[in-house]
Amino acid sequence: MQNEVKEREKFGSHLGFILVSAGCAVGLGNVWKFPYICGENGGAAFVLIYLVFLAMLGFPILCAEFAIGRGSGKGAARAFEVLESKGSKWHYFKWVSVVGSYILMAFYTMVAGWMLYYAWLEASGKMAGLDSEKVSAKFASMLGNPGNMTIWTIVAVVLSFGVCALGLQNGIEKVTKVMMSLLIILIIVLAVHSVVLPNASSGIKFYMVPNLDTIRSRGLGPVIFDAMTHAFFTLSVGIGAMEIFGSYLKKDRTIGGEAVNIVVLDTFVALMAGFIIIPACFAYGVQPDAGPSLLFKTLPNVFNHMAGGRIWGTAFFVFMSFAALSTVIAVFENIISFYIDLKGYSRKKVVGWNIVFMTLLSLPAVFGFNKLAGFQPLGPGSSIMDLEDFLVSYNLLPLGSMIFVLFCTKKNGWGWKGFHAEINIGKGMRYPDGIRFYMSYILPAVIVVIYLKGYYDTFTKLGTGYLIGWMVFACVLLMAIFGIANYRKKDSR
Repeated sequence: MQNEVKEREKFGSHLGFILVSAGCAVGLGNVWKFPYICGENGGAAFVLIYLVFLAMLGFPILCAEFAIGRGSGKGAARAFEVLESKGSKWHYFKWVSVVGSYILMAFYTMVAGWMLYYAWLEASGKMAGLDSEKVSAKFASMLGNPGNMTIWTIVAVVLSFGVCALGLQNGIEKVTKVMMSLLIILIIVLAVHSVVLPNASSGIKFYMVPNLDTIRSRGLGPVIFDAMTHAFFTLSVGIGAMEIFGSYLKKDRTIGGEAVNIVVLDTFVALMAGFIIIPACFAYGVQPDAGPSLLFKTLPNVFNHMAGGRIWGTAFFVFMSFAALSTVIAVFENIISFYIDLKGYSRKKVVGWNIVFMTLLSLPAVFGFNKLAGFQPLGPGSSIMDLEDFLVSYNLLPLGSMIFVLFCTKKNGWGWKGFHAEINIGKGMRYPDGIRFYMSYILPAVIVVIYLKGYYDTFTKLGTGYLIGWMVFACVLLMAIFGIANYRKKDSR
């Protein structure tokens, strides 16, 4: 066992760890959703509330994942076995990580393919000169063409697994450092360009000036809950994608200090994305929207009205492609490490058959917009992608996060003593011992509230029968998790 830990790859540099981990955290949902919900919930006032919950929710969960990875020297496949108390069943939870990673990638690789495709459309000039109706038709045409979507999904899968095949330092670290460096440069250039557009000041005011009237009209409760949920989901915690990078982390710096760097960089990218999108929309008289309609219908139309719009449109979708691929690479590494740690397979062998398997796994999401469009699993207008997103975002991420937190605080898990000792090894910010009660009781309770509220919001619009049935299912999952988390043989110490 000791030899295995010694032979495990480590990051070649501190910057490499920061950029790779931040690349995992910086996802598409964060970039396209944050600017919209920020403006919708009172601008700068929402940002302040969001930052508070980011410190209260995202930061400690991120620390827990990193600590479990570094303390065990393993990915989620073996981490619980290495650290758990004798007679406990925490190792059953390893399947949450690998199942969550596969389901997330089943639709995320497709969306990464969309970004690559639109970067090509903008660069090749195929979007130039189109009016708003034709821009919308272009997106509809893409969704209706499963062959085209499959090709670009395969491109995303092969590129990302190809990077992982080269190893940690020679592949993931080197490539992600370049991608994230370019992403940061692109996002600054794009943001500066947007804020100097004519009439952009209205967008900046909408985005960054506190609007208490908006908060009063929505109600303080919904605003707080939006800030809480976005802070919870923004760092990609819960499925072990961060835990695996903790296992590659050296012990020269404290984990709390490293986690702060990731949180700051992720927040910076989200805020800068707002400076790209919101002022540009206001400059050209279009209301910012959330989701695909903003990225694939509204913004290409905005770029077409800009001087040099082809260049700016290409730069934007290259930036979005980097944001997508950095996350895909990180989650693919979590999948690869699962088989390496659990079965001892070679990296290239795991990569080879996972390219095929992941391509096949992505097809239901692709077909959900065309051949299988009649299958609407979450009610009218929903798609297979919506179902996969629901399984990950409203189930595996919150439940996985709660498992990591409970494991670090419960005596039959790793326990607070082991967690607290590991997290404070090295130079840097010390993790306070006084946070123990909060992490043991309050944080898990908050996660349960977020989890159940997600179910309520999803199914209440489908009717009482749907709501009761799915809420019962959610409670059953919670009871199963707490049952396994509290299990311990009576004769075990």
